[in-house]
Amino acid sequence: MPSFTTKTIFAALAAAVSVSAHGHVESISVGGTEYEGLNPGAAAYENPRKELVAWFATNTDNGFVEPSAFGDADIICHKGAENAVKSAKVKAGEKITIKWDTWPESHKGPVIDYLAACGADGCAKVDKESLKFFKIAEAGMTSGGNFASDDLIAAGNTWEVTVPTSIKAGSYVLRHEIIALHAAGQENGAQNYPQCFNLEVESDGTAEPEGVAGTSLYTATEKGIVFDLYSNPTSYPIPGPKLNIAGGSSGASPSTPATPTTGSGSDSGSSPSATSAPAESAAPVESAPATGNENNNGGAAPVQSETPAAPQPTKTGCKAKKARRHARDMMN
Repeated sequence: MPSFTTKTIFAALAAAVSVSAHGHVESISVGGTEYEGLNPGAAAYENPRKELVAWFATNTDNGFVEPSAFGDADIICHKGAENAVKSAKVKAGEKITIKWDTWPESHKGPVIDYLAACGADGCAKVDKESLKFFKIAEAGMTSGGNFASDDLIAAGNTWEVTVPTSIKAGSYVLRHEIIALHAAGQENGAQNYPQCFNLEVESDGTAEPEGVAGTSLYTATEKGIVFDLYSNPTSYPIPGPKLNIAGGSSGASPSTPATPTTGSGSDSGSSPSATSAPAESAAPVESAPATGNENNNGGAAPVQSETPAAPQPTKTGCKAKKARRHARDMMN
C-alpha cells in the first residue's frame, strides 16, 4: 500500500500537470512532402488562419482532454476542434511521419492511430460528431518496460504510421493520439492528446471498416485509462476499440527523414493537386515492423531507431522515490 508521503506526492503531481507545457504535432510528412501542423498557441491569434491539413483547436496551453470529457466533442480532435480545409495526399501502404515539437519523458503512455471516412461532404465540411473512427495502429508497453512515448522521444519526437493497404480510396481524418499515464493511477488522471489531419487516400482497396464515434472511443474507468504507472507493471492494456483492418502499422521513426518539400495540401472536395514524384531518398525509410507488441494486441512494436535511446533511470524499488524523481522531471 502506498505510504501517506507517496499519496501526497501523487496528488501534488496531478495538480502540477494542469499547468505544465506539453506538446503538439508540428508537421506530418508523406511521399517527400511535409505539411505544416497546427501550433495552437499561435493559431488562436492568426487572422486569417493558415490553411492547413491539421485541424484547428483551442488548446493554446498544449493541454489535454481529461476522462470526464470522453463523452464530449473535445475528445474527437481536441478542444474546440474545427475542420482543416486542406488534405494531404497519400497512397495506401505509404507511411506518414508525424513530428511532435516536444514530448516530456515523464508523460509515458501509448500512441494510438485511427482513421474515419469523411463521406460525400469531404473532410473540410464533415460534422466531426458524425465521424466513425476505426483503429489502424497501436503501441503501448514496448521492449524493456518502455512505453511507445519513450520510443517516440528516442526517435527525435517522431512517429510513423502506415495507411492500411486494403482501405478504400477516399477522404479520411487521421486521428493521432498520445495518452499520458503519469497521473492515471486515480480516476480522471489520464491525459489524452488527440491531433487530427485530413487525408486524401489513393487506393485499389475495398475495405470500409466499421468505426465508432469519437465520443465512444473510451470510458473513464476502463483499464488502460485508469492505470498505475508506478507499480512496476509488466504489461499494459491499450484502451479503445480493437484493431479491425489489415495492412496498418506504427512505430518510432527509424531514421531522420530527408529534407522534404513543403506542401499546403489539396483543397478538400476536389482532386488532390498533382505533385512530382519524390526522389527515393526523400521517401520514408521502409522498415518491416514487428507483428505485435508485448500485449499481443496486434499493434506493431516500434521499429529500432538508429538514434540511441536515452538512458533509463535506475530502478529503486520504491514508489516514493519514483514519484519524487517524476516530480523533478515535471519541474524541469
